[in-house]
Amino acid sequence: MAGQSDAMIEKMQLRQSYRNVWHTDLTNAVVADLPWCCLSLWCGPCVSYMLRRRALYNDMSRYVCCAGYMPCSGRCGESQCPEVCLATEVFCCFGNSVASTRFLLQDEFNIQTTQCDNCIIAFMFFLQQLACICSLVACIVGNSELSEVANIISCMSNLVYWTVCSCMQVIAHSLSCQLR
Repeated sequence: MAGQSDAMIEKMQLRQSYRNVWHTDLTNAVVADLPWCCLSLWCGPCVSYMLRRRALYNDMSRYVCCAGYMPCSGRCGESQCPEVCLATEVFCCFGNSVASTRFLLQDEFNIQTTQCDNCIIAFMFFLQQLACICSLVACIVGNSELSEVANIISCMSNLVYWTVCSCMQVIAHSLSCQLR
């Protein structure tokens, strides 16, 4: 397990040195393609399914759960029913599905991870962790005001999460359009 973690960290560091850059970064994704961003926001799992198929050049024999980036990858019976496994992935593990397609495209086209994108993604994770901690503390303490704060932070966290996932899908869409 430690070897797998080391390999993932090494891969993340390698992405910093890739030569190519995204055509659009997370801060400009909404402006770059507002209709696609709205579609990604309201129909996220469907868009994620389509983008992964496109990233695999519609060759589902290449499909591996979470694009091979998660410990479950290759252990979910993907070879027997890749379409069903992908549908399950995008609905049950939506965030992982979006990130895995992003990583798949980054690694295939040597697209570097930008500091700005890293900060946005880190902020998303920070809000999710803060919401979780506040909810736990509010539950333990039994304070209604702290519970309200936890709910507000949770709402903010969800808003940021869905926005970032939509923006990631806009960026993947713009690149995957070139794959057709």
